[in-house]
Amino acid sequence: MPSTPNGSVHHYHKQTHEEDEPTVSSPTTSIKFGTPEALDYVRNLTDVGAMTRLLHECIAYQRALDVDLDNLLAQRTDLDKHLLHLQKSADILDIVKADADYMLSNVSSTCDLADHVSAKVRELDLAQSRVNSTVLRIDAIVERGNCIEGVKNALESEDYEAAAKYVQTFLQIDAKYKDSGSEQRDQLLASKKQLEGIVRKRLSAAVDQRDHPTILRFIGLFSPLGLEEEGLQVYVGYLKKVVSVRSRLEFEHLVELMEQNHTQNQVNFVGCLTNLFKDIVLAIEENDNILRSLCGEDGIVYAICELQEECDSKGSLILKKYMEYRKLAKLSSEINAQNKNLLAVGAPEGPDPREVELYLEEILSLMQLGEDYTGYVVSKIKGLSSVDPELVPRATKSFRSGSFSKVVQDIIGFYVILEGFFMVENVRKAVRIDEHVPDSLTTSMVDDVFYVLQSCLRRAISTSNISSVIAVLSGASSLLSNEYHEALQQKMREPNLGAKLFLGGVGVQKTGTEIATALNNMDVSSEYVLKLKHEIEEQCAEVFPAPADREKVKSCLSELADMSTTFKQALSAGMEQLVATVTPRIRPVLDSVATISYELSELEYADNEVNDPWVQRLLHGVETNVTWLQPLMTASNYDSFVHLVIDFIVKRLEVIMMQKRFSQLGGLQLDRDIRALVSHFSSMTQRTVRDKFARLTQMATILNLEKVSEILDFWGENSGPMTWRLTPAEVRRVLGLRVDFKPEAIAALKL
Repeated sequence: MPSTPNGSVHHYHKQTHEEDEPTVSSPTTSIKFGTPEALDYVRNLTDVGAMTRLLHECIAYQRALDVDLDNLLAQRTDLDKHLLHLQKSADILDIVKADADYMLSNVSSTCDLADHVSAKVRELDLAQSRVNSTVLRIDAIVERGNCIEGVKNALESEDYEAAAKYVQTFLQIDAKYKDSGSEQRDQLLASKKQLEGIVRKRLSAAVDQRDHPTILRFIGLFSPLGLEEEGLQVYVGYLKKVVSVRSRLEFEHLVELMEQNHTQNQVNFVGCLTNLFKDIVLAIEENDNILRSLCGEDGIVYAICELQEECDSKGSLILKKYMEYRKLAKLSSEINAQNKNLLAVGAPEGPDPREVELYLEEILSLMQLGEDYTGYVVSKIKGLSSVDPELVPRATKSFRSGSFSKVVQDIIGFYVILEGFFMVENVRKAVRIDEHVPDSLTTSMVDDVFYVLQSCLRRAISTSNISSVIAVLSGASSLLSNEYHEALQQKMREPNLGAKLFLGGVGVQKTGTEIATALNNMDVSSEYVLKLKHEIEEQCAEVFPAPADREKVKSCLSELADMSTTFKQALSAGMEQLVATVTPRIRPVLDSVATISYELSELEYADNEVNDPWVQRLLHGVETNVTWLQPLMTASNYDSFVHLVIDFIVKRLEVIMMQKRFSQLGGLQLDRDIRALVSHFSSMTQRTVRDKFARLTQMATILNLEKVSEILDFWGENSGPMTWRLTPAEVRRVLGLRVDFKPEAIAALKL
């Protein structure tokens, strides 16, 4: 068995410290000293070397035990000190135990004493509360007696406020102590009944006499008597009566003026309706505290709903009388009949539009009054915090479905008919009296028509009624798309317009002004339509927040916006017609270009630099036939006109140039000619013209090349910022115009 003493000693030393059980567990030995197994192992040893090694291990183990023993003995002094300290602590613990026992005894006695005192305190508190209750009950009995006596004295002296106060106090005491004093209660209730009868009688008399201070005095007594709901009903009934009497007097005065055939200004329906609403609003606002004192915020809601009945009855009566006075039904029938008989011979004339406008303003004022009043009562209910939130939509629906709202709907129907008539008549009149306006590029018709449409649409929006707005919007779109559109195109449809424009070879100023103005009318009208749409859209967004209403307005406004496109299309057609009258005067100069040679020698090229062959003549022809119309046109129209002329010139030049042959100097000459045209036309218009000449410019670039292959320096990936307007086939064709370029080289190009 191989083993090393040192290793064994180390192992045993370690085990002694860690486990206090020496064990030899290394590969060299498995002896555990101090056990029977170790003794048996020793007895069985036969090898001297093994015995020697084991002896050394045993000696090492013994030495380790000696070291441990020495360490333990070195701690003896400290352990003795700790033991002595523990003995002293034991003596102190005896003293502490005695003190703790004494404290426990004291705490227990104190606890018993506290329990005894607490029980006595509870007994005293119970006794005191019983005494206090008895005292309060005695005070209540005395107070009830005082109240009974006070009520009797107050009734005798007619001090009803004091009597009501005594009754209120008694009822409060009686509610607290219901188990005693039935005799007193019967006496007090008899006095209360007597007081109630007096209060009702006096209040009724005050209401009949409209004695407001007395009414307020006795209404204040209903709350102390516990009759708040009855008081609210009586007081609101009084307010309704006051409002009714005032409105009846005003209405009767109005009817009297009607019967006396007074002037329209004296028969003031708007003022009459205003006063009705004003009385209702003041009745609610000025009596707010009284209504709240009776039934809180519910009292205000009750008053609003009751007074709304007065609005329905008297308000609808005023509106019906207005419709009767203005004969709106008859007027509407006449208008409808006129619309049906427009083409009939001898048809009767319709109403005077100026008179209709007066009626429209009156109707608008009446409708706005109704909307303002309804808005007030709805916001008043919304502002009440303790009211059921569902009450607001119910109240709003109730207000808008009452008899007043139904009559408003009837009058709105008349309004739509009258507004449509007024709009149509004034637009037709504007078209009929159309005339030239000094210092203006358009005629009077444009501003007049759009002013009428704007006024009518604003008035329709002010009614706050979506149906009237939709109807007027549809009428405006119809007028623009039919009669106004026709009026715009009338001038441009005249026969022989070109002959009239250039009489004797010279532009006729009067005809030019008429044509330019007609085109300007179309241009400005397309802008005005969009402005009108934008304005109406903004105003409707403020007045009609509901998504469904906005969608309806949006649908009608889209039709209005379509008219701008229609006017622009008519403008384009008219502009092309004007260009068609001008271009024949320029064409001879362009046709002469076909005779100009571009197979130039250096001498010819130099001569062309001094004596321009055709560009200046063309520009002179343009100046003569085009520029004189500039002061007569809007900037947008003149630019469009110039660009259309340029389009004509460019197309013609492209055709002519494709039929010529060029030398390299000829290509340079073409480039110079095109640059001169671009420069001049750029000064004539605010829009860019370079894109118009792009194809010609690229033709000139190709014809300037030294050799065919140079085209590849400008083509495809090498084109840089330039976008080619010529197709590969056209490029080959242009290259073929050079007299010195070989067809084989052109055909070999890979474009």
